[in-house]
Amino acid sequence: MEKKDNNNISRRRFLKHLGIGALAGVATACGSNVVSETDKKKAGDGKMTYRVNHNTGDSVSVLGYGCMRLPTKSDPKTDADPEIDQEAVNAQVDYALEHGVNYFDTSPAYCKGRSEHVMGIALSRHPRDSYFIATKLSNFAPSTWPREESIAMFENSLKELQTDYIDYLLLHAVGQGSFEALNGRYIDNGILDYLKEKKEAGVIRNLGFSYHGDVAVFDYLLEMMDRGEVHWDFVQIQLNYIDWNNAKKVNDSNTDASYLYAELERRNIPVVIMEPLLGGRLASVSAPIAAKMKQRRPDDSIASWAFRYAGSHPGVLTVLSGMTYLDHLKENVATYSPLDPVTDEENEFLEVVAQEILQNDTVPCTDCKYCMPCPYGVNIPAIFAHYNKCVNDDNVARDTRDPHYDKARRAFLVGYDRTVPKLRQASRCIACGNCLSECPQSIDIPGRLREIDQYVDRLKSGKA
Repeated sequence: MEKKDNNNISRRRFLKHLGIGALAGVATACGSNVVSETDKKKAGDGKMTYRVNHNTGDSVSVLGYGCMRLPTKSDPKTDADPEIDQEAVNAQVDYALEHGVNYFDTSPAYCKGRSEHVMGIALSRHPRDSYFIATKLSNFAPSTWPREESIAMFENSLKELQTDYIDYLLLHAVGQGSFEALNGRYIDNGILDYLKEKKEAGVIRNLGFSYHGDVAVFDYLLEMMDRGEVHWDFVQIQLNYIDWNNAKKVNDSNTDASYLYAELERRNIPVVIMEPLLGGRLASVSAPIAAKMKQRRPDDSIASWAFRYAGSHPGVLTVLSGMTYLDHLKENVATYSPLDPVTDEENEFLEVVAQEILQNDTVPCTDCKYCMPCPYGVNIPAIFAHYNKCVNDDNVARDTRDPHYDKARRAFLVGYDRTVPKLRQASRCIACGNCLSECPQSIDIPGRLREIDQYVDRLKSGKA
């Protein structure tokens, strides 16, 4: 492991490696999260787009590698606890770095606690100054709120990631549990002060938070910065072309991304984007919407529209994508090599698309798997994913008089049994409610599972 002078960890070594010393100085002097010169590359030159973090001068790839959904050796639809495929992860990390991706986002909570370990193995095979590690203090459980337990979690992240410093450290999912959780996890136990000390020592280079839930907590943390109590070097929010203006239409407890982004931009805080595809929903839109998108950009994937939209906001530092498969990684690299920003006309088009998508009764699940494992074996994300796919593909049998009823009925039932084993289907839910507090989207999970199970019963009996 590379040793260092903690007080001089960032600028000298990173700027030397990235060759952006002069540009970083301009960014800081301008006092804004300016776009780097590489953001101005001509379309088709095949080189990754970068943005400069004015706090440290980091030149960060606009495509960030999300490490919550890593490739496995067995089918996650049939295996309750599949093993992560380390060789596949290594190969994809190699490809990402070779093609300019340098921001890797993980957490102690991802992949049932295995993500940091796997990413530590994959990344440590490369020079430490060739990538940025983002991880989180994911002390969700009250048993981890005591100061000693939270510090142990942070120190374990360093160990698992095989590093002695973290480039981007986040308070994880603030807003969930409102102020009680914020105070218990970070304030009353002195952990926020501890993290600030670690930043002063160079063990943390950038300190920020990711936000879900109560917007009052989001506002409060920014007010702390306004009062000089803490400096947030970056903040992670959910942003996509549905959540920009319509987050509350998805769920009443959500906050429009346009508000969150504006508050961060006003304070000159670099923004990291999560859920640009809204859990994959924006990569699998209905056939009529997909046709409209293909008519406008025939050579582009449906997902690329969402990635271009998220990356087009100038205050965005990087856009995270959980790229389980190499094909997804290659496609996203192409989308950002370089980024072709959405036009004003395309923005208007995507707002129309958002309204059309919202007319479908899909479940706003992002497949984060925070609700898993279910104590009764229910595969909650897989059930919602199958239901959403059938809605988007218009394979929902609503009326026995519909000439397409039998086809849609068969597609739903056969696909359901193939996608979700019977012992893990919605009928197994007993509405214990354990999942409710875990869901960042505040979905009434037992209620939606009950609706889907009742719908399945009606289909089996031949009724709409």
